[in-house]
Amino acid sequence: MKNRKSFVSKVLNLLSGAVLAMPLAAGHATPAVPPVDEGLMRDTIRTLASDAFEGRGPGTAVEPKTLDAIIARFEAAGLRPGNKGPEGKPTWLQDVPTATITAINRSPLTITGSAQTLTFKPSTDFVAGSYRITPHTAVKDSELVFVGYGINAPELGWNDYAGLDMHGKTAVILVNDPDYALEGENGLFRGRRMTYYGRWTYKFEEAARQGATGALIIHDTFPAAYGWQVVESSWSGAQHFVQTANDGADQTVANGWIQKPVAEAILRAAGKDLAVLTAAAQAKGFKPVPLGLKASLKFDNTIEKANSHNVIGVLPGKTRPDEYVLYSAHWDHLGHCKADATGDDICNGAVDNATGVAALAALAKMNKAAGAAARSQVFLAVTLEESGLLGSEYYAQNPVYPLAKTVGGVNMDALAVGGPAKDITVTGGDKSELTTILRKVEGDMGLSEAPEEHPERGHYYRSDHFSLAKRGVPMFDLGRGTDLVVGGKAAGQAAADDYVNVRYHQPSDQYQESWDISGMVQDVKLFYRLGRELADSTVWPNWHPNDEFRAIRDKSLAEAKGK
Repeated sequence: MKNRKSFVSKVLNLLSGAVLAMPLAAGHATPAVPPVDEGLMRDTIRTLASDAFEGRGPGTAVEPKTLDAIIARFEAAGLRPGNKGPEGKPTWLQDVPTATITAINRSPLTITGSAQTLTFKPSTDFVAGSYRITPHTAVKDSELVFVGYGINAPELGWNDYAGLDMHGKTAVILVNDPDYALEGENGLFRGRRMTYYGRWTYKFEEAARQGATGALIIHDTFPAAYGWQVVESSWSGAQHFVQTANDGADQTVANGWIQKPVAEAILRAAGKDLAVLTAAAQAKGFKPVPLGLKASLKFDNTIEKANSHNVIGVLPGKTRPDEYVLYSAHWDHLGHCKADATGDDICNGAVDNATGVAALAALAKMNKAAGAAARSQVFLAVTLEESGLLGSEYYAQNPVYPLAKTVGGVNMDALAVGGPAKDITVTGGDKSELTTILRKVEGDMGLSEAPEEHPERGHYYRSDHFSLAKRGVPMFDLGRGTDLVVGGKAAGQAAADDYVNVRYHQPSDQYQESWDISGMVQDVKLFYRLGRELADSTVWPNWHPNDEFRAIRDKSLAEAKGK
């Protein structure tokens, strides 16, 4: 679980997928739900979260032991190996090659072209890194262009790069999206609720697509939803990436952030005012503004390459085996970490995310017991979530099962200890037509929906399901709420606060035999219903019109149909 996302909104995650062919049949019978094997779940959590697994650090000596434990449970549940190795031999594993890049010997950021050269200090005033696997990074005399929010959204008639050739230039970009200050969700970019266009990852990706040499995001605490110290700490150490064939050559030379006062000083040197330009950038039809200044910076990179693994099992479908529904969870955690007061330095990751792997095993057994579904069901235990969703990112870049034929599924991350709840929270709001299935299952299970906490923080874009969403596969991210059947909201919030404040990413996230896992059982029943509805139906829900992922999904499906 990424530490920038609240536990309450990330307890459960639901993926979904594809193109709406027809609505659910009226009067569709509620399927029988096989029993949840609580003993299997406890055994899986107890095993993976034991000190013998040393916190399940990817690429460490315990990875083979972890993979063997997951494979054993998949095999016992009746799954088949879901990948093919050399010469087409079935295998449980998918290699995930990664690169870790750490910037060192960072120079100042210098801005020239005005009466006086401006110089800004690394870490204090700006941070920068590179997505390119190269020993040296240098940006020299790159023209600065203010590009507003750095958004190109054809479905909304919005292009902050219109009429501009960015080759050789560095984009200066505002954080979040244009209507973030609205209280509701009625703006073009859904108002206070952040869209993907507001995420800093999107802004760097779009700058690269535009051919930019560099990209600098202006940090502002309210629209960013975190202070400069978060940016500084996140960008000061190692950065983790999936290896690509071109070593990131299609990315910008350098990406970075600048403090808001630094941006104001740069714009004053260009004879501009940040507040005035920000207001202009919030209106449709904004045109990029060349600043008449040039930026230079450089640093060296240390590079480490490694290999980890996803685990993949499959239950073939009986009538439409070439259509796929996913169940996924990340198996990795932090390994050895900062010791607590007792000297314990193993972050066991019992809740985060041995519980998700336990749910995978239980769901595999349930679906096998129920018999083959119409569609194939894929069980995916991904690696390197804690390093930036790298296992799911690699799978999405190199899918074993075509994304255009992936209907959707269920992603599970950090199932809460405790009893069942009366409600769920849908992170990201109503983004796709899969809501039809969700609402039906909610009604059958007597669940209500609670409002998402802090929709402006973009939690939807911070978990493994997102790796598929940004490639067009429609995704839901939903979590068990805090209104517990026993104890109500007070008990639910107290339990969530205890986990976040005392156990999250700490050695104290350990399995205890005294755990009440009845809430996890409720979760697994929900996951089963949602996934099975998809696997036995003929529906192909798409994103809603004007959703940021609709166009890419339409394109992939059209290409698949044409083959």
